[in-house]
Amino acid sequence: MRKPWIVGMLLTGVLLGACGDPTSGPETAPTPGDPEPTTRQRAAATPTAPDAPTAPTAPRKAPVVLYLGDSLAVENQKVLAQQLRDDLNARYTGAPYPGTTLCDYLEGTDDRSLVPAQDKAAVLVRRLRPDVVVLQFWGNAWGYTPCMDGITYDKAEGTYFSRYADDAERLTQQIADAGGSRRPRVVWVLQGPDPITPDRVRRVNSLYRQQAEASGDLVADAGRAVSPASGRYTWAQYLPCTAYEREHSAYCTQPSQGRTALHRDDDYLHFCLAPTTSSPKPCPVPSPGIVRIAREITRTVGKHVT
Repeated sequence: MRKPWIVGMLLTGVLLGACGDPTSGPETAPTPGDPEPTTRQRAAATPTAPDAPTAPTAPRKAPVVLYLGDSLAVENQKVLAQQLRDDLNARYTGAPYPGTTLCDYLEGTDDRSLVPAQDKAAVLVRRLRPDVVVLQFWGNAWGYTPCMDGITYDKAEGTYFSRYADDAERLTQQIADAGGSRRPRVVWVLQGPDPITPDRVRRVNSLYRQQAEASGDLVADAGRAVSPASGRYTWAQYLPCTAYEREHSAYCTQPSQGRTALHRDDDYLHFCLAPTTSSPKPCPVPSPGIVRIAREITRTVGKHVT
């Protein structure tokens, strides 16, 4: 088996842009995702004692969720859309673009950004009036996008983190200003382990936590769901199957060993188990890592909206 980190070093530039279509607009029509029983389905299947009192429940407005991010978000978007709709009855719009970082979604970067003007975060917030904006950015470290001005982690570590912190603050403020009196809550998705630059991911996640705390927003530690129990920042290609994955063979890829694959042999970064293609798109095959990430994001959004 090829070492995934060696292959990753050779393919990094390709991988960052390999799982999404930068010419596509916001994604609003979900396709069938993970068939796991949803919260509502499980509740409906649970018998209730005949004499048990039933507390009245106030009708709840379906939350409006906007999902922005890079290639990891592109591959997740269909499954996340389905999970949010199933569990929360959410109205979902996704506008992720591969290869992007925070500055791509800032207004004022049109001439040097991978995100078109109509899909900037503030523009979408003004148009859609979301209750929640989910941001998932792995942390572009190789200067793939022009708006980073050539700042890369490997060449200017200190500047990279300072720039990332500044952009996180600016993006949060632009979202807040666009929301006005209906400011949406921002959910920062924490990333999983990276075998090439493990400390970078740790520090990027720390920046997300700091920004969320400073602005009264939330974090979804989806990265923990794709990390070994013994080490939050220890990269693993395989993890033990969850109870759900054991019950559904498509999601427990090596049942005889009690484990499932999170990454392909030739891609240490993405969680889609289908080969990358020249026409990037959301992940077309069952992929346990994507389901785990989507469930944690949905759980965090659900805590806010309920």
